[in-house]
Amino acid sequence: MKMNRTTQRTVEILKLVSKNPDGITLDDICEKLEMPKTSAYDIVTTLVEMGMVNVDRGQCQRYTIGLTAYRIGVNYTNNLDFIGVIEPELRQFAREVGKTVFFGVRSDHDVVYICKAEPENPIITTAQVGTKNPIYCTSLGKSILAFTDEETRRQVISRLHFQKKTERTITDRVSLRRELEEVRTKGYALDAREMEEHMECVGAPVFGPDGSVLGSISVSSLYQPTEDYDALGVRVAGKAMEVSKLLGFIEGSDIS
Repeated sequence: MKMNRTTQRTVEILKLVSKNPDGITLDDICEKLEMPKTSAYDIVTTLVEMGMVNVDRGQCQRYTIGLTAYRIGVNYTNNLDFIGVIEPELRQFAREVGKTVFFGVRSDHDVVYICKAEPENPIITTAQVGTKNPIYCTSLGKSILAFTDEETRRQVISRLHFQKKTERTITDRVSLRRELEEVRTKGYALDAREMEEHMECVGAPVFGPDGSVLGSISVSSLYQPTEDYDALGVRVAGKAMEVSKLLGFIEGSDIS
């Protein structure tokens, strides 16, 4: 099938812009996609007019993904109804482990809590559905970031402003990158009382049909020195993989 060149370039530009939350210049677009500037300008200008792309008209114009593109993405997500698949799995898992279970997704350099399931006698947690926490000191955030594609991960880390929540909070990029490598090796991440002194959390990534990370499942509980959190991590990673398969992920697919 013959592909329309302009349409192909338009999609390539949208994909490139979406991977640069801080914005990207027209010159960068042309360089990365090896496009003539006049062609790229015509396409980008049209995308701006349609609301698919935003433009920051400062000294150097930078383009970011627009509200219309975001709404299309939300509609696609709603059509998949992956939350309808995840929620009953979280409720069942919360009963099995006797702890509070969350599902969260990345929002720039934060993690947003999308779903929450509690056991019969839940502990009180500060995180609620719809709230955000930093990506660098939560098990949800670290497990998502560890399995995000390398370019996006690099960009997110470069924009982080570290804030010390407890004495155990990661506060520099070198330490974070080192821990993310460990997360990729183990398949799960720990929030070792980095967000709240009395809470310990374990998180593992959930993947979509294309192998990209959709979000993460975490288990939260009051810190217990006798608890084997690595064993819990293996268990959480197993559940996250079960959910990934329910969403169409094929184990052995390429993971960024």
